[in-house]
Amino acid sequence: MSSLTDLPAPSESPDRRRPSGVDRVLALIERAGNALPNPILLFTALFLLLAVVSTALALGDVHVTVPGTTDTKPVTGLFTGEGVRWLTENLVTNFATFPPVAAVLLMIMAVGVAEKAGLLETVMRATLARAPRALLPYLVALVACQAHMISDVAAIVLPPLAAVVFRSAGRHPVAGLIGGFACVGAGYAAGFTIGSLDALYIGITQQAAAVLPAAKGLDLNLLVNYFFTASSSLVLGLLGGFLISRVLEPRLGTYEPSADEPEEEQDLSLTPVQRRGLLYTALVVLAYAAAVLSLWLPEGAPLRGDGGALVPSPLLTGIVPVLFGAFLLAGLTYGFAVKTLSGSEGVVTAMTGSVQNMAGYLVLMFVASQVIALFNWSNVGILLAVKAAAGLDAIGLTGFWALVAFVLLAACLNLFIVSGSALWSLVGPVFVPAFMLLGMSPALSQAAFRIGDSATGIITPMNPYVFLLLAMLRRYEPDARLGTLISRLAIFTVPFLVVWLAILGVFYGFDLPLGPGAHIGLK
Repeated sequence: MSSLTDLPAPSESPDRRRPSGVDRVLALIERAGNALPNPILLFTALFLLLAVVSTALALGDVHVTVPGTTDTKPVTGLFTGEGVRWLTENLVTNFATFPPVAAVLLMIMAVGVAEKAGLLETVMRATLARAPRALLPYLVALVACQAHMISDVAAIVLPPLAAVVFRSAGRHPVAGLIGGFACVGAGYAAGFTIGSLDALYIGITQQAAAVLPAAKGLDLNLLVNYFFTASSSLVLGLLGGFLISRVLEPRLGTYEPSADEPEEEQDLSLTPVQRRGLLYTALVVLAYAAAVLSLWLPEGAPLRGDGGALVPSPLLTGIVPVLFGAFLLAGLTYGFAVKTLSGSEGVVTAMTGSVQNMAGYLVLMFVASQVIALFNWSNVGILLAVKAAAGLDAIGLTGFWALVAFVLLAACLNLFIVSGSALWSLVGPVFVPAFMLLGMSPALSQAAFRIGDSATGIITPMNPYVFLLLAMLRRYEPDARLGTLISRLAIFTVPFLVVWLAILGVFYGFDLPLGPGAHIGLK
């Protein structure tokens, strides 16, 4: 993405020579973010720091007692004979058994087939192309809030598509462009769809919760936040549509195409072959869903849990392979119907290509898995969790207000560490067990993190897709600057943050389940 930062500068102007307050803040964030090392190096440094700290605490004979138990655990150090033996025996195992790795790769392979077949973009086009003019902003926002299903591809595909749809409907294309991007990013961890992000989050959450004995009785699966994210995506979609239509678009004024802007626009209509492909795909996915439900809902069905329970059950525990099958069937059906996939070689190429793009993620997960494993083995994670819980309790910051503070902390850190996997790997091992000691479930901690990890990512220069959006914006506004773009994106940040926190407050206040079998407290 380095080439995206080398965009042609707009012509010199007085306000360009004298930076505004927004420009100065953005410059400060960019300098601070650039001072941070690559996330892989950051976690390597954290591992070494944790190794030193754990050894010093072990030499000091530090012990930690989990509140509510008589279980006292000594802190063990990495730079000891015991630590060297542990690392030698478990370095490979720590990575091989790290839950996010296999689940994310499995989902990425299936989604990669659907993407390569053209299914995901076709669904977006079919959803937006014939939308009524008045409802268009809301539909764009609702679709954007499901974007994590297709990962970062949405930040590339949806904004320019929304701009074209807006212009063809007689609305300002920049409103569609910026609004689509804002809702993709600010509502990224919402959605009533399930994707690789959910697999990534829950894997890290499982590892973080495992340091406490209370985690043994918890059913932590891919759907622990489903009720929360599904309802959030609907509310945030409506909010995003309102902000696009009533706040962003009026500020843009009347759209007047520039002289060098191409007149020809993208044709959004679907061909008969594409429509037939979507129909076949819908029928196959419905048949697959019916087959899965027939193995779960009837009495005595094999996917029911102990005692015939629907929740927890093998279906929820094994939801990743179930979703893998759904995405793979959908991609294969559409690809073969419209001939975008050519035999088995095309399918293999789509899968391998999607996994190749995850090379950086795999290296990061290798280092992160060692950090979290060392947190757990050394008992430093328990020590920090106990101290954090005690500190929050001492200042009276418990219950929902502790969650609010955590969301704000995550939102601030997200300005500098835009990788959700890196940030959750960093804060999860401390805050998940800390909130468990305050009586809150890991599912609740994860739901709170989703908010902070999404809301502010669109306004940081550390997000490479912001520069891509700027390049797209200059098609319509050749003199557009980064500060102007960020100020328009900021319209969405605070409303999304506040409303999403309010939704979490409703779930917390009424003790509503966050997902199947996932409660607010430790039940």
